[in-house]
Amino acid sequence: MAEWAADSNEATKLSLVGCSGDAVHFHPTFTYPIFGEEEKIYGYKGLSIDMRFACGALTLFMSVTWSKQLASESTVDDVEGTLKEYLPQEYLVDAKTFEARAEEEARTFKPLGDLVHSYSRTSMGEQSHYEVYHATWATPGFRAYHQRMQLFILFFIEAGSFINDEDDQWEFFVLYEKRKGDGDAWTYHFMGYSSLYNFYYFPDRTRLRLSQFVVLPPFQRGGHGSALYSATYQYILAKPEIAELSVEDPAEAFEDLRDKNDLIMLFNHEKFITEGFGSSESSGGGRVGVGRGGSTTGKGKLGPPVDKHWAERWRLELKLATRQFQRLIEMVILSRLDSEPKAQKAYRLQVKERLYRFNFEMLAQLESEERLEKLEETFKSVTEDYRRILALVK
Repeated sequence: MAEWAADSNEATKLSLVGCSGDAVHFHPTFTYPIFGEEEKIYGYKGLSIDMRFACGALTLFMSVTWSKQLASESTVDDVEGTLKEYLPQEYLVDAKTFEARAEEEARTFKPLGDLVHSYSRTSMGEQSHYEVYHATWATPGFRAYHQRMQLFILFFIEAGSFINDEDDQWEFFVLYEKRKGDGDAWTYHFMGYSSLYNFYYFPDRTRLRLSQFVVLPPFQRGGHGSALYSATYQYILAKPEIAELSVEDPAEAFEDLRDKNDLIMLFNHEKFITEGFGSSESSGGGRVGVGRGGSTTGKGKLGPPVDKHWAERWRLELKLATRQFQRLIEMVILSRLDSEPKAQKAYRLQVKERLYRFNFEMLAQLESEERLEKLEETFKSVTEDYRRILALVK
C-alpha cells in the first residue's frame, strides 16, 4: 500500500494569485488537522491538491487530480469530501472562472476594517508598502472573509483550530502588502493575520488575549511578523479600555518574536531605562546590549533585586501580562548584570523566587535538597535562554 500513499503536505499546493496570473506558490506546514496524524492520503498516485486564493479577497479555487487511483473504493480516501468540511461554503472549481475573478478582485479589493498601521521597506532601490487593518465581526463583510482566511490557521499553526465565529468577543489584525497598480490604483496582497479574544478585566476594562498569529511562508523572515505584532501591541496601548495583552500558549518561534519586540520596546523606552538603571546608566533610551554598562546594584529600580512596586507600576502602564513582564525584567537586568558577587546573588534569588512560585506544585513534592538542585538547574537553563534572546536584539 505504500506506493498508494501520498504525503498530504507535499500533495497540497497553495497559491496566492494576483493580476495577469502573477502568483506565489507554497506548501502547508501541517495537514494533520484535516487528513490525520500521519498526514497521508491513501488510494492515489500522482495526487495533486491545487488550492488557489485571490491575492487580496482570498476567493478560493480548488482542484483535486491524480494520475492513478486504486480500484477498491474502500481503501481510497475521499479527498475533496474531507476538505469540504474545512473550506468556505463557496469556492470555485473552474480554473478560467477563477482566473477572471482573481484578475477583477486584484483591481477592486480593498481591505476590510480600519487602517491602524503602515510601514515601508526598501530593497534594491525598490520601495514596498505594507498596511495593517483592524476588524471585528461587526466589520461589514468580514465574517465571510474570515471563513476564507482561517484555513491558513490549520496549515501553519501547530494544533491550530477554527474559532467560534458566533462569539462576538473576537478582534483581528490583518496584514497586507500594498502594491502600485495601473494609474493611481493600488492592489492588496494578503500576508497574514492575528486573532485576539476579549476577556473581562476588573472592574471595567478588558484584557485581550492573542490566540492565533500567522504570517504566510512567502513573507516570513522579512520582519513582517514583528511589524504585525508591534501594530497589535501599539493599538492596545492606545486604547484606555484595554488593560492588558496576554498570549495563549505561544509556540517557541512566536515566543522569540514576542520577547524580541518587547525587549526592543523596553530598551528604547528612555524613562524606563533611566529609572531602571539610574541616570548614569541611561544611554538616551538606546538599546542595551549584553555586557554593556557597569554595576546595576543600587543605581536604579531594577536593582537587583528589582523594586517590585516600581515594576508593577510599569507593567500596568505597558499593559503586559505578569509572567511576561517579569521575564522581560530579568532579561533587562541580565543585559547589564555586574560580575560582583552581591549583584549576582541578588539576581539569582530574584529569578529563583519567580521560578519557585511558577512551579510551586511540582517543586513542593520534592525533598528540600532535590528542590534546591532542581531550582538551580532551571535557573541555569533559563538564564542561558535569556542570553540567546538578548543576542537577537543586539
